[in-house]
Amino acid sequence: MPINDLPILSALRSKMQWHQERQRLLAENISNSDTPNFKPRDLVEPKFDTSGGAVGGSMGSLAMMRTSTGHLATSGGGQNFNHDGGRSGFQTRPAGNAVNLEDQMLKVSANQMDYAAATSLYSKSLGLLKTAIGRR
Repeated sequence: MPINDLPILSALRSKMQWHQERQRLLAENISNSDTPNFKPRDLVEPKFDTSGGAVGGSMGSLAMMRTSTGHLATSGGGQNFNHDGGRSGFQTRPAGNAVNLEDQMLKVSANQMDYAAATSLYSKSLGLLKTAIGRR
């Protein structure tokens, strides 16, 4: 099996390519922040198979339980949280532009950190493989 066909490496490569494309799209949003009627766009993060595949392994779900009266009770869980991932809406300027530069810059920064983590994992995985086959 070629090294390129290992599931973890192909998943990391896909993740890095997604981050590169997202960076391009976020930069496009920022560059069009003064364009009339421009709506910001973003990518949906890819989902990797975690149901017993080689990438994620098999993970069961655990229900929260109150094991002692001194512990906090579980009260529905999601009632206090905003489920739409942030602000409930965005402001559109009179020209029709809906780009919020602060939000876009936060997304760029988070994207950069996630990309750096993926590249670090990829290079460490290659280093481990090289050590395993004795090519260091």
